Amino acid sequence: MEIFLSAFEAAFYVLAGIGVRMQSRAAALGAFAMYLLNAVAMQMQTGRGFSVVRLIFLALLLANVRGIWLSASFQPSESDPPPVRLNETWRDKLADQWPAAIWPWGRYVFYVLAALGLVLGALGVFALALGLH
Repeated sequence: MEIFLSAFEAAFYVLAGIGVRMQSRAAALGAFAMYLLNAVAMQMQTGRGFSVVRLIFLALLLANVRGIWLSASFQPSESDPPPVRLNETWRDKLADQWPAAIWPWGRYVFYVLAALGLVLGALGVFALALGLH
């Protein structure tokens, strides 16, 4: 069961990262909400959910949400050409080509994973709050 949950979480965060790279508000909000929900559940279960490292990551994820929201309001000028995606090295392809190729179909997988994760996480937090663990 733990392998399934780990694979689920890894796929969720990989697709969330791709979505953030493609400036998806839903991906940024989903990653922040899921990480915050995990921290709340861990705090309720063990009492050690909000460590300094976790708070730093939460702040970075919130900064992603803010940055994507602000960048959506920028109007590109007609004199500026769109940025060219790099594809010379494997790192360029991994950072610039791969997200553009995966996100058109990967976003639907992300939406399903996000909905499942957030609903199940919220149910878990409610179960912990009611003492059903």
